[in-house]
Amino acid sequence: MTRAGAGPGTWRVAGGGLAATLIGNGIGRFAYTPLIPALIAAGWLTPAEAVYLAAANLAGYLVGAVMAARVARAMTATGAIRAAAVATMVSLAACAWPLGFAWFVPWRFLAGITGGVLMVLAVPAVLALTPPERRGRAAGIVITGVGLGIAAAGAVVPVAARFGPAAVWVALAVAAFLLTIHVWITIPHDRPMPAGRPGEAGALPMPVRLLLAAYACDALGFIPHTVFWVDYIARGLDRGLAVGGGFWTVFGVAAALGPFLSGAVADRVGLGRTFAGAMALKAIGVALPLFGTGPVVLFLSSAIVGALISGTTTLCSAWVAELVGLARHRPVWGWMTSAFAVAQAGGAWAMSYLFATLGYHDPLFAIGTAALLAGTVLSLAAGRIQRASAR
Repeated sequence: MTRAGAGPGTWRVAGGGLAATLIGNGIGRFAYTPLIPALIAAGWLTPAEAVYLAAANLAGYLVGAVMAARVARAMTATGAIRAAAVATMVSLAACAWPLGFAWFVPWRFLAGITGGVLMVLAVPAVLALTPPERRGRAAGIVITGVGLGIAAAGAVVPVAARFGPAAVWVALAVAAFLLTIHVWITIPHDRPMPAGRPGEAGALPMPVRLLLAAYACDALGFIPHTVFWVDYIARGLDRGLAVGGGFWTVFGVAAALGPFLSGAVADRVGLGRTFAGAMALKAIGVALPLFGTGPVVLFLSSAIVGALISGTTTLCSAWVAELVGLARHRPVWGWMTSAFAVAQAGGAWAMSYLFATLGYHDPLFAIGTAALLAGTVLSLAAGRIQRASAR
């Protein structure tokens, strides 16, 4: 791959990475959430099928996160990013045909795979082309693509849904196509990774093990909002898709700002304390709908959880680098991403089953809150051990 600082402009390449996460996660993954009520209203899916389809996407994300490194070694990181972007576009276009639940499952599963690949590979691909002094900001730009996709989906999907779900899927596919062109142009092709065994995570120190468990709890904690939030507002509270989409836009704008706000706090109080505080604050955000459903409560819940969806990911990755060093960061981060994906996929299937059985959302918010509180305790313990070993 081109040597950092010697290739194309830093921000141009970072913009390509932003487009990659926007395709794979902002559009391919999270644009589905505000679309759920429209699919149910149009008779394309039953409520149970709609949430199981979201779980299928998360299962695909697990597969993509686990296989991303192998795909990159086989066809280069840039080649894998380009292929995943194209596959996401195809999966979105295929969903424009209402051929039943069985038709949608493999396409949403594919979109999950490509989302996992793009999320794992986009940041390293950009950082390899970025001077060290700019890598923090460049990584923040790349991750911002997720929040921008959420915000755009919240604004666009309810409007496009007036013309039917097919119009929404086509619009998403067209957006992915245009962004894929941008990715193709801005991220230059790299060289194949050398054959043999890649960097290994090795034995994980205790703080990293605790952080891994805390990050898995984080995955469970954000499922109620990233899968059920718009449907909860639109159908559960009977506020309609437009209102649900509006709060999803709030969620997305907050997610776009999250990495920068979290980083600013971490610079002042440290990564470990900031991560633990973020987990506790996210627990409050997930619990808020259990105590009220007014506009202010829904706004605060959307903003808090949205900001910390991307914020905790940024903080966790940076804390891993602090705990194990840059040389081991990539393989250890692979373990963290896999743990997150496993908890996310398993939790999504379990919560989908629970919702399909009970028919209402409150237990999901209670489970998410409990998971995040457990993650807070685990991350506090990790920070305490880290500080003790540094003395």
